[in-house]
Amino acid sequence: MDTNLRTLAKTATWQTSGLLAMCGITYAVTGSLADGGIVAIIGTATGTLTYMLHERLWSRVRWGRG
Repeated sequence: MDTNLRTLAKTATWQTSGLLAMCGITYAVTGSLADGGIVAIIGTATGTLTYMLHERLWSRVRWGRG
C-alpha cells in the first residue's frame, strides 16, 4: 500500500499536468487567460480531492495485486 506522502506526491504531479492542460484548453476555447485560469484552478481543486480519495479507496482493494 502506498503511504499518504506518496499518494500526495502522485496527486500533485498529476494535478499539475491537468492544471496546465485545462488552462490551455479553456484559453483555446474562450480566448481569455483569466477564464482559463479560473476554470483550471476550480478543476484542479476538485480533481485533487477526488483523486486522493480514489487512490486511498483503491489502496484497500486487494483485487489484481500479485
